[in-house]
Amino acid sequence: MGSCIPYIRDTLLLRVKPQRATFFIWLVLDVIAFFSQLAKGASSSLWLPGLETFGVLTIFILSIKYGVGGFNKRDYIALSIAAFGLIAWYFTKEATIALALVILVDATGLSLTLHKAYLSPTSETHLAWILSAVGGLLSLFSVGSFNIVLLSYPFYIILANLAVIIAIQMGLRRNRF
Repeated sequence: MGSCIPYIRDTLLLRVKPQRATFFIWLVLDVIAFFSQLAKGASSSLWLPGLETFGVLTIFILSIKYGVGGFNKRDYIALSIAAFGLIAWYFTKEATIALALVILVDATGLSLTLHKAYLSPTSETHLAWILSAVGGLLSLFSVGSFNIVLLSYPFYIILANLAVIIAIQMGLRRNRF
């Protein structure tokens, strides 16, 4: 949620233009994560996915007015891949496969923001992506043992957020020349 605050602020200040399809995909993933944990009996631990879901929902709602994308071929392809991944995730009974599918669905949404960040680097805020990468790093360190499955999602989060930062920087560099 901490990374959503500067993103929401910068969206309201018209500095950031959220990619609609990306935040829709992430919202669906966050809602599933929240209700999955709720169904398994989580209580106090629901604060993290709950606040994250609220932050992403807020950004998605703001993206309807202030965002970009959502109605072009690239968005439809990404949404189709994400839908396929979610359906496959629903039917799998293997946690490792489900995790790989979650990463695939997340990365599908991410690809749209990477494209936008490169083409329009000033439409993204560094701070949100830096905070999210730091959150992934802290999650990586919180895994108690060397377990590839447990380490894979925090590692993906770090790489995904660094990719957005790199796309922003490459876009800024491209625009200077």
